[in-house]
Amino acid sequence: MPHSLFLQHSILAAALVFGLASAHAAETSSALDTARIEQLTGLKGKFSQEENVFKISKPRTEVKIQVDRWVMPPFMGLTSWAAFTPAQNGLVMMMGDTVLFEDEVNPVISAAFDADLEVTALHNHFFFEQPKVYFMHIGGTGTAAQLAAGVKKIYDKVSEIRAANPTPTAGFSKTIAGENKITAGPLETIFGMKGEANNGMFKVTIGRDATVHGVKIGKQMGVNTWAAFAGTDTLAVVDGDFAVLEDELQSVLRILRAGDINIVAIHQHMAHEQPRYLFLHYWGKGGAGDLAKTVKNALDFQASARQ
Repeated sequence: MPHSLFLQHSILAAALVFGLASAHAAETSSALDTARIEQLTGLKGKFSQEENVFKISKPRTEVKIQVDRWVMPPFMGLTSWAAFTPAQNGLVMMMGDTVLFEDEVNPVISAAFDADLEVTALHNHFFFEQPKVYFMHIGGTGTAAQLAAGVKKIYDKVSEIRAANPTPTAGFSKTIAGENKITAGPLETIFGMKGEANNGMFKVTIGRDATVHGVKIGKQMGVNTWAAFAGTDTLAVVDGDFAVLEDELQSVLRILRAGDINIVAIHQHMAHEQPRYLFLHYWGKGGAGDLAKTVKNALDFQASARQ
């Protein structure tokens, strides 16, 4: 190829690369409107040039938290945050972690769902803290404005709860009967299966299948959903654990919250299992039949998702 022709091709190639890079940069800039994120959240953020991530944070300062009898500065791990990065098709991906007290967790989960955000984990980071602190991980994909507005709803719900009760409360609402007299028959009808009765309490366990390192495991090895009922038929408590696939998690959480059942943990129990399971623990109070119907609704969703 003549030198002049080669030079022309090189210039055209360079121009094309520059044009694509410029277009990508423009698309990225358009998708990640940092000023809009700050405006909607009411929080200043920091931009990471290296990772192309914009991150806002909100330290928990309104309640003093002791960990191991030491008043812990928010800098040491008591700061809520949300990070934004460009995704495909001009959208934005958001991930974050939210520092919550026990009485904030479930209202904030519901606020997240109202804002079309995902809740991906709920667990503790410390031992011996006063008051107890939980960490709720969130995520979502959408426009920067949609995601920032959703994060603001979460933080506003926290502020609303603390404004009404400056000191975190020490229990859920509703009463549990002082005796255990659960009638098993109606609950077995709702679940469509026999359960286990014990001193006026009732429990059902539903197994699922997995393999770990090629070994088949199921209900007895811990791959199961269970629901245990105590109290009376009208003043009952249900607690339990749901084994969910990743694609089932958000829907099961939404169904339980719609039935006013509280989520108390979301985490994994195993490693290297196939398929991958997440486990969510829950606690609900009310009529035994109503609680059972909510749990069964979540089980029915899982069954339909497998078909």
